[in-house]
Order: sequence, then structure tokens, then C-alpha cells
Amino acid sequence: MSTTITVIPGDGIGPDIVEATLKVLDKAGCDFNYEFADAGLTALEKHGELVPEETLKLIEKNKVALKGPLTTPIGEGFTSINVSLRKTFNLYANVRPVLSLKGTRARYDNVDIITIRENTQGMYSGAGQKVSEDGTTAEAMSIITREGAERICTFAYELARKEGRKKVTAVHKANIMKSTSGLFLKVAREVAARYPDIESEEMIVDATCMKLVMDPSQFDVIVTTNLFGDILSDLCAGLIGGLGLAPGANIGQDAAIFEAVHGSAPDIAGQDLANPTALILAAVQMLEYLGMADKASQIRDAVRDTIAAGDSVTRDLGGSAGTVAFTDAILARL
Repeated sequence: MSTTITVIPGDGIGPDIVEATLKVLDKAGCDFNYEFADAGLTALEKHGELVPEETLKLIEKNKVALKGPLTTPIGEGFTSINVSLRKTFNLYANVRPVLSLKGTRARYDNVDIITIRENTQGMYSGAGQKVSEDGTTAEAMSIITREGAERICTFAYELARKEGRKKVTAVHKANIMKSTSGLFLKVAREVAARYPDIESEEMIVDATCMKLVMDPSQFDVIVTTNLFGDILSDLCAGLIGGLGLAPGANIGQDAAIFEAVHGSAPDIAGQDLANPTALILAAVQMLEYLGMADKASQIRDAVRDTIAAGDSVTRDLGGSAGTVAFTDAILARL
């Protein structure tokens, strides 16, 4: 029986890389049905709102969505679309794997890290934001709950155990942010005690950044709060060649959204220049989530071999191929 997924093409290069990704899924014989939905600037122009109710209903119905990059207009009155989707569907776990690929121009060739970020709380959630009437003072709130911290830490250890990972690093700033980061660290220690088969360590966020840059091979699974996770996962993407190679999954109890985490790059939209790797690898995450590990491995291997060959890669990977030629090279390997 075919699985139906919600597909959000997004803005800018979104439709280009979504089209490429669906071709790859079809070629691999995934047998999905696709229901398309609008969000972002495209939706604002068509429907007068960034996330139409129909889009939310489709995600709720199908439980799984594949999403291209979205643009939130800059200015007052517009809330981040991604933050809104995470809150609406309680997508509490953000999973960002990075893996060194032969043929990239990355500084390292030994990176294999999964960053697991709490996705709904903390400073990044946007709670309590206000600016004084005279514009001289701004405030925002960071709220961490025991339930949220335990849920994300447990998720990290369960994923580590499932994937045969050896170590989980809890990243915090409890030395200064003694209430919020302190609670997160306290709960992380409690959860770690329940997984004696996995090595546990804790690390202050600034030290983590330094050590990632110096020697990323010492990290395996990182679990942390929302804002720190946003920063660290982008840093990790830089270790393997950039956001064009880094997928992301937003996972909750009842729904999951898989995405390319990079921007919409409107300056190259529709010009056959975009690298679809991040979204294709997000689709690999989606397949693993759906229990289709064999298809996931086939696609990951085809992407890896295409980049390693180097004769049909996009400009950001040092080649001259366009989106279509790069995708065709992956399809040929499938």
C-alpha cells in the first residue's frame, strides 16, 4: 500500500530541489503518493497567509512532510514559519546528521556527527519578545521544562542506541545560565544514568565550538537546547562543506517534517544552479523514519558515489553541472 506524504515545494530554489528529490525517490521505487501544499512567500502571494489552513490539514492528515526552504518576510508581524510549524505539530526533536563525503572541498574527511536539538523551548522559541515603547530596551524569555529536557535527552540516547553510536555529549551553559541550562544539564545527567551502555559527557557550549573546529572526530551524538543546537548544527555543516550537504528532520509524537535547512537562495531560483543534496538526504532521513532503510541506503550511496566521482557535481562542490545534470547522475547510479 502506497504511503502519502505532504510535499511543500517552498520558495526560491525550493521547487527546483524538490523536483529533483521526488525524481530520486521515484527512481528508487519508493512508491509514494504526493499531495502538494503551499507555504512561505508562495503561499502569501496565493492565499494571503504564510501557512494556509489547508497546508496544516494536509500535514496533520499524512503525518509526514517533505519541505523545501521557506522564506519568512523580514519585518514586524511575521513569525518564523519553521518555528510555527514546530510548535503547531509539537515537533520537539530536530535531528541534523553530518557525514564527510569524498569529493567535497571540506576541511575534514572524518566527520560523522548527529546533532539533536530540542525544538520547541528555550530562547529560540520566541517567547515573551517585546521592545519598550521608546525602543531602548528589548526582552525575550527562555523557558526550559523538565518534561522537555527529559524528552529530548531520552530521544538522543534512544537514537544513539538504535544506530550503534558510542557517545552522547550534552551541551549546555549551566555555569552562567544556572536556571535554564542548569535544569537541562541536571535532567541530562539523570537520563544518562539510564543508559550505562553509552558513554556520556557534558560540555559547555563555547568549549564545544572550539573542540568541533579543532577535532570533530571526538564527537558522536550531541544533544542540546534550542538556540545552542541551531548554532552548533550549522557549525557542523561547515565541517563537511556547508549547508548544501546537511539535511534536517523535525520529529514529534504524531508527525514529522523533513527539510533542507539552507535558505531559499532566490538569486539562483529557476536557473538550474541549485544543489539538491541536502533535501535528497532529508528524504533519506524520511525513508529511515518510515522503516524503508534499504531504499535509504540505496539513495545515500548514489549521492555519495556521484559526489565522489566529481564529473557531474554542482558549482558549490567544485563542478560545473546544473541541478538537472547532477540529479541525472544520481538517477543513473540508482
